[in-house]
Amino acid sequence: MAKMAASVVESGEDAFRKIFKFYKRRDPPPDLKNVTDFCSGAAGEKIVSVELNPAALRDEDAAMVGLKPVRDWRAFGLQGYPGFIFISNPFLRGSQAYWVRQCLKTYPQKPNVCNLDMHMSPSDTQDIWGRSAQVLRSPPSGKSQAKTLLERLRWVTLGFHYNWDTKTYSANHFTPFPADLQALSFRITAACGFPGFSSEAAILNYYRSDSSLGIHVDESELDHSWPLLSLSFGQSAVFLLGGPHKHDAPTAMFMHSGDVMLMSGQSRLLYHAVPRIVPAPRERAADLEDLSSASSPQEGGVLEPVAEEDWAVCSRYIQSSRVNVTVRQVLGPGLSFPETPPTSVQRSDEGRTVGYLDESEDGNRGKRKRSCSVSDSEPTET
Repeated sequence: MAKMAASVVESGEDAFRKIFKFYKRRDPPPDLKNVTDFCSGAAGEKIVSVELNPAALRDEDAAMVGLKPVRDWRAFGLQGYPGFIFISNPFLRGSQAYWVRQCLKTYPQKPNVCNLDMHMSPSDTQDIWGRSAQVLRSPPSGKSQAKTLLERLRWVTLGFHYNWDTKTYSANHFTPFPADLQALSFRITAACGFPGFSSEAAILNYYRSDSSLGIHVDESELDHSWPLLSLSFGQSAVFLLGGPHKHDAPTAMFMHSGDVMLMSGQSRLLYHAVPRIVPAPRERAADLEDLSSASSPQEGGVLEPVAEEDWAVCSRYIQSSRVNVTVRQVLGPGLSFPETPPTSVQRSDEGRTVGYLDESEDGNRGKRKRSCSVSDSEPTET
């Protein structure tokens, strides 16, 4: 990997894009031996331990959202990436099931916004779970059948809804942020040194086995002093973390189910991407499926037991899919949105979503653009 990155830089090519294509390659598949794996404890030369403050989060408050005591979290950083924190699965055994259920059953429902709204009527997307659950509970028939609405999900937005065309948030395109996800995010960020974090927006990305997320930087929030929080559930991914410029060669790392990333400070505005989804390690898959080990919900906590019939749907889905949740604080103290006319859900003429980050090849929006949304053939030209 290091030799490859060096050759890219020496040749004057876009190092990040070339490495992205290397890991996205299907035939032959890429060698993953140089991908950093925090889960295995393999000490790479860039990995450093990060000491968190256990006093910032009481054990009982952590348990209320399904987290282990902070003293038991395994947190790491990477040399050359100040402000980047990687926490290797801080969730209590069995508690991820609740968050997977929320991502699949609760958060996609109205009034939240999803990619299906771009080319379907509101009545058709009113109950995505209800219109998908029965099919996913049934054993595979072996026959080719149309994907359910749940399987067609690519993204959901919460709180201040991101406008994919203008790359902005606005005060008049908002729905209440889920209280349980706010509670989880507040506790994790506090343990990482950011007390008072307010979850104001979230983007959920839904990855199938052949999906990817193109090269982009999250800069639309009005206050970048607050971190970007990322939570992963289901199958694993190769995550690329680059530098402040697109040509900076990235570091490749695995993100497994339950892993948490926090990008703050100098790492808050770095380019990143997900070129590949890979099968979860056996121990992570077993942890996610082990509902019997789930502890009884804490009194006053947000976690609820997951019904077996609900988990049958979730389990079937995550056997080949991954969900990533990125939570953001959009506004800072004293900040407010500029006045804008009311916005509506954008629809595309081709019945598919506008990209996560549309970037022109020559910097001209009117010419050849690339879409960096979660896609089955990412990046795609639009």
